[in-house]
Amino acid sequence: MNVIEVSNLGKRYGKRWAIRDCSLSIPAGEVVALVGPNGAGKTTLLHCAVGLVEPSTGCAKVFGGLQAGSPEALARIAFVAQDAPLYKYLSVHAVIELTRNLNRSFDTNLVRERLDDLGIGLSQKVGKLSGGQQSQLALALALARHPDLLVLDEPLARLDPLARSEFMGVVMRAVAEEGLSVVLSSHVVSELERVASYLIVLNVGRVQIAGDIDSVTEDHVLLTGPIDEVDQVRESFDVVQILRGDRQARLLVRINGVADIGPLWESSSVSLEELILAYLRDPDSSAISSPMSGGSSQIREVRT
Repeated sequence: MNVIEVSNLGKRYGKRWAIRDCSLSIPAGEVVALVGPNGAGKTTLLHCAVGLVEPSTGCAKVFGGLQAGSPEALARIAFVAQDAPLYKYLSVHAVIELTRNLNRSFDTNLVRERLDDLGIGLSQKVGKLSGGQQSQLALALALARHPDLLVLDEPLARLDPLARSEFMGVVMRAVAEEGLSVVLSSHVVSELERVASYLIVLNVGRVQIAGDIDSVTEDHVLLTGPIDEVDQVRESFDVVQILRGDRQARLLVRINGVADIGPLWESSSVSLEELILAYLRDPDSSAISSPMSGGSSQIREVRT
């Protein structure tokens, strides 16, 4: 079952398309890393996928066919935004009670247990909590609904390394204990590499790559070789990025299962960070066509 499935999805604000021609399927049970630069359309995609925003084109479905935003879908989804509205002048206890009254299914004991483990007192004012504690409170409130899908939009942006580690520790315990699916939008690649099993790279409103992280990284290699042999490589592989020196070139290529690279090129594995950065280079400023795709794909070319 696909926990999220979008087809030809687009959202326009005035004359500007935040996302366009977006199609992807996310299997259930994954911890999904959604990566992209500011303005790539990550938040818009998430809002459409969970039914908080009506798309301009296309459609979004969840849990194998439920319409995004339907009461049945919303009852099974918890969403934590970067700036969660936590009513900073209220006490933690008051925020818990308010959230309980707004949800038909809410596990108050679970919230209190999680906050007690974190040393967050119920009498404390929310506004007096640290950024990490506020994020933990928002996460505890979301998990208390026992969702099937947890969507986290940039929850790590304001947190220091220790707070990020503690936050993700709670998320991963919930994944292990309850088997929920998670979609996590973040710029912190080091954290994503540690916890995520599925990757989506979004840039200029379009999906650049999506798939199981192990499979995606294994299907890409770094090639180093003579600069005058670059065109031959482009005839055989999907080239994502070219870094040209005076005599040598370094290429990030998608091998599509092909093992024979040739004797002139030295091959090495690619890290998740290298892969993401290659796909995030602005395609509008450095794109050249790829013979493998009839001129439709985008190659990021950099001179070193």
